[in-house]
Amino acid sequence: MTSLPLFPVTTVGSWPRPPQVVEAQRAWRRQRLARRDFDRIADEAVAAFLRLQHDLGCDIVTDGELRRDNFYSFVAQKLAGVRLMTLAAMLDVVEDKAGFEQLLQTLDVPAYSISSPICTGPIARREPLTVDDLRFVRRHTDRPIKITLPGPYLLTRAMFVPELSRPSYPDKEALAEDVVALLREEIAELVSEGVDFVQLDEPVLTEVAFAPGRTRTFMCAALAARKDPAEELAFAVALVNGVTRGFASTRIGVHVCRGNWSRDETTLLRGGYQALAGSLDALDVTQLVLEYATDRAGGVMTFAGKELGLGVVNPRTDAVESTAAIRSAVEDALRFYAPSSVFLNPDCGFGTFSNRPMNSEAVAAAKVASMAAAARDLRGGR
Repeated sequence: MTSLPLFPVTTVGSWPRPPQVVEAQRAWRRQRLARRDFDRIADEAVAAFLRLQHDLGCDIVTDGELRRDNFYSFVAQKLAGVRLMTLAAMLDVVEDKAGFEQLLQTLDVPAYSISSPICTGPIARREPLTVDDLRFVRRHTDRPIKITLPGPYLLTRAMFVPELSRPSYPDKEALAEDVVALLREEIAELVSEGVDFVQLDEPVLTEVAFAPGRTRTFMCAALAARKDPAEELAFAVALVNGVTRGFASTRIGVHVCRGNWSRDETTLLRGGYQALAGSLDALDVTQLVLEYATDRAGGVMTFAGKELGLGVVNPRTDAVESTAAIRSAVEDALRFYAPSSVFLNPDCGFGTFSNRPMNSEAVAAAKVASMAAAARDLRGGR
């Protein structure tokens, strides 16, 4: 693994898309813009974001997920057997229409502006999900690179709609086998290209733990999970470990949060990591990337043998956390973790959705700069 300074600073992944990228995404999806023209616009935006990360003091850089509509829907452009559908379109096909509509209303989710990838046939990679992104970023930086991927449990739950998926897969367990295989293929290529950090996003784990039996997040096309949350969490852990098996020499993290689709904190999940402790301990990964900048997450816990990606700034608020506050949060974490095991990051992404970023670029940049300043101060004392 790449040598890093103490308290490496990074982001969870997404960054607010520049207006020209959002416009280009819309035009491309509507077939009014050629792929090469979209790539040119996105390339310029990613290169600019990399320069910004250098200036802000990020030790591990990302592409900001600027090419993506959201952090997991982009797979529809890369996979055979997957169709991108707005939540409004999903409402037309799901069996429990009343339940799904009530879910969207309760969670403050705009049905027409957010899309999800839905399995409509046998899935397979038509092209790499992120390998080309890694190659582009590598040409524009000499810093370690993090690549973010939707995790296997999230993808399986998001893509499986019984009314559309069952002709190809009898249940989500059958779909999960192909999801694990294609993610393993992706990571193998990323490793061969020299990736420094692969982050698997699994935000739905908190839904299983805190709202068992029925989903409270629009990210799951299937509204109901197993009635026994322990059984469902065991399924999720098995999928993640199936993906990561054999990649021990590469830093792989799992990101878990409580929702990042609204600035209204009352719509988001609440609960400490105690309910997930056994599952997170069982994950065969290097790092847990966890939110702690909101009181909804509870206090820092120990997960032995793992690094901690410590969430120290809230991506959904306008207030910029002070260097002193971030230092205090890190010092608290050091009661449980060695300094070499603590990374600094936001709780989640700043631009989860192209059409609905959680914050402005100016505020996001100020928060990252504050993290970097805190890291420099902390290093000075060690």
